[in-house]
Amino acid sequence: QVQLVESGGGLVQTGGSLRLSCAASGSIFSINAMAWYRQAPGKQREFVAAMTTSGATNYGDSVKGRFTVSRDNVKNMVYLQMNNLKPEDTAVYLCQMKGYWGQGTQVTVSS
Repeated sequence: QVQLVESGGGLVQTGGSLRLSCAASGSIFSINAMAWYRQAPGKQREFVAAMTTSGATNYGDSVKGRFTVSRDNVKNMVYLQMNNLKPEDTAVYLCQMKGYWGQGTQVTVSS
């Protein structure tokens, strides 16, 4: 079993910043690729960012240049730094690893 817990969401104004965290625990015996997704009401789940086992990163087109993913392998933590937030970024943000999902953390951006 793997457990993922997201935190750091909140309510911010357009142009503001937030840093999300995802803590992984359980049956983790090596470094794993991890990813961030988001889901807004009435919309399809959207890919946000990912980091491979080698540290390479990928970003969705809508967040490229504004969001940055990073990780701490010793602490089994992955982070998502979100800058220049827009109302369309409003969603529940979830982290994923090896088919496991966290509960998500709500990000709301007001205009």
